[in-house]
Amino acid sequence: RMVKAKLKFKGRIIKIELEKIKGIGKFTGLITRRNSALLFENLGNRAIHSLFCPKFLAIWLDNNKIIEYKLINPWKFLIKPEKSFTKLIEIPINEKYDEIIKLFS
Repeated sequence: RMVKAKLKFKGRIIKIELEKIKGIGKFTGLITRRNSALLFENLGNRAIHSLFCPKFLAIWLDNNKIIEYKLINPWKFLIKPEKSFTKLIEIPINEKYDEIIKLFS
């Protein structure tokens, strides 16, 4: 299911369409959906990994406020922000999201 999001970052509003991930998709993420930005909710502060994934931008949110972001390289274990979070957005590094990636780089 696709949802539209607005993020505030460095005084700008970023509009992005996200694929809301549920069920088994929480385990596969960008491994199987390499061309869509993904929204994960209710992860319970769990760490993520980038095994078998392309390089991506991870944005952690708490109550829709960005608390941390990182460019994630493939083959990393136990990726987690310093603070607790409620949502995670994963954006693959590709031409479709080039403008957003540049803002966070």
